[in-house]
Amino acid sequence: MQISARGDYAVRAALSLAAAYPSLMSAQAIAHEQDMPRKFLEAVLADLRRAGIVRAQRGAEGGYTLAQTPREITIGSILRAVDGPLAGVRGLRPEETKYEGAAENLPRLWVAVRAAVREVVDEVSLAEMVTGKMPAHVRKLTTRPDAWEPR
Repeated sequence: MQISARGDYAVRAALSLAAAYPSLMSAQAIAHEQDMPRKFLEAVLADLRRAGIVRAQRGAEGGYTLAQTPREITIGSILRAVDGPLAGVRGLRPEETKYEGAAENLPRLWVAVRAAVREVVDEVSLAEMVTGKMPAHVRKLTTRPDAWEPR
């Protein structure tokens, strides 16, 4: 799975908002805290607003806040809001792929890959990320001997 810069920025911005929840944060404050370009961040925040993940308040005391509690927002929902479906194969959803011959069973693998990704990103909330208390099955994945090793 490849996490885009947009997805990474969206999750990081949402984590800043989760840590400040229910207070408002300006785009400038988030950009400074997370060391990201403000203009790009504003585009990402607009995507999150359209998806109903963040609310914006205008004015001198304005800023952004989460539209729901940090416990109710998953990492997966944020990634989908800015990048679309979690798993794609040449622009298709895994279940839409079809192959002939030796590759005929490949759609099952693509669906399994998507399911594995969902098992992590759809089951970890912003609140869990802020506290570092992720679900046990996700924590266990990080303790595998090769988890931190590149391949």
